[in-house]
Amino acid sequence: MILSRRSLLAAAAVAPLAARAGVLRSAEPDLSALSNITGDVAPIRPEERRARLARAQALMKANGIGAVLIEPGASLLYFTGVRWGRSERLTAAVIPVEGEPMIVTPFFEEPSVRESLGVPAEIRVWQEHESPFAVIAGWLRDRGLGNHRIGIEETVRHFAVAGLAEAIGDARLIVPANSVVRGCRMIKTPAELALMQKAADVTMAAYRWTHPRVEAGMTPQDIAALMTAATRKLGGEVAFNLVLLGEASAYPHGTGKPQKVVKGEVVLMDCGARVHGYESDISRTFVHGEPTAEQRKVWSEMRKGQDIAFAAAKIGAPAGSVDDAVRRHYESLGYGPGYKLPGLSHRTGHGIGMDGHEPINLVHGEATRLAAGMCFSNEPGIYLPGKFGVRLEDCFHMTANGPKWFSVPPADLDHPIG
Repeated sequence: MILSRRSLLAAAAVAPLAARAGVLRSAEPDLSALSNITGDVAPIRPEERRARLARAQALMKANGIGAVLIEPGASLLYFTGVRWGRSERLTAAVIPVEGEPMIVTPFFEEPSVRESLGVPAEIRVWQEHESPFAVIAGWLRDRGLGNHRIGIEETVRHFAVAGLAEAIGDARLIVPANSVVRGCRMIKTPAELALMQKAADVTMAAYRWTHPRVEAGMTPQDIAALMTAATRKLGGEVAFNLVLLGEASAYPHGTGKPQKVVKGEVVLMDCGARVHGYESDISRTFVHGEPTAEQRKVWSEMRKGQDIAFAAAKIGAPAGSVDDAVRRHYESLGYGPGYKLPGLSHRTGHGIGMDGHEPINLVHGEATRLAAGMCFSNEPGIYLPGKFGVRLEDCFHMTANGPKWFSVPPADLDHPIG
């Protein structure tokens, strides 16, 4: 997946099958060959969340940070288990350098917030006429942290940052919390890796079921509906299903023009599932019918690009060196240079975990060194504007001995799913 696509694809992912326009005639495809395969993995347990808090607090001490502010989203779920949405009424967590975190929330929301709270924490509420930032500032003073630096998780909205700065009276105390939050979330534990592996297993099984059911005349929505049905039957949540047909495959996120499956043209699918909050992200490109010589050539070149990226992903190597290795090879084939088309117009890969896109990226200039537990997509697509594109995407995680696939790339265009 190149960029976040949820807002673009939500309707396609969840719309009833009966509403599809195209050649998909049955509102209920035969899913009898599929069954739930997620029963052998468990959600993240409370003891794991407590260990995450301990790691965060150790990083806070090392970086001179007294507390970290986190709004609803993946990081709040990661540390506290609280599942919540963002609105103009602030609900947030504050993790102190020592002791239990605090959740601040509107008074009327407290019972609902407690339902998913997965760690011991104090909850402080604010009434509709009150400031949540005054509540946070008061709690910081109570904990002896009033004059300490406050780290801000990188997705926290500006109004929350500005409000807190005003409440504590010194904007200089507001600092980024990347060293803490990224320091925890970038390194996956065995429990996290198991959930990511299962999400990949779900997506691959859905691909294997869907691929032989793609027919001439189908629209992207028809094919996405099949992936959606299979993903759910296999026990996963649908994260996204992007389908690009023919010339649309030459543009990483497609086009608004009408598309349908045509014999001899490319079908590019970029799909992901979610299992207990952890995502997969896998792309497959195939041809409906007999591929041309040019399609085979580009597919094989792109597949080789994956191998080059995988080989370059070594413990201790700068993340950007993976992207550089792929581009050097592509330029030797006449693509590029750099991001120029025909060629690879986007980064080689992105981090992945609870979010489909997480820091850091496999992109030129990224100096962060690869370490065991980091997880990435590997998707050095090749795009020929006006013709077609090929993107194969498989994710891997770093081990002490090097990278390991979550899903194994296909061997050749005649066996395009793998």
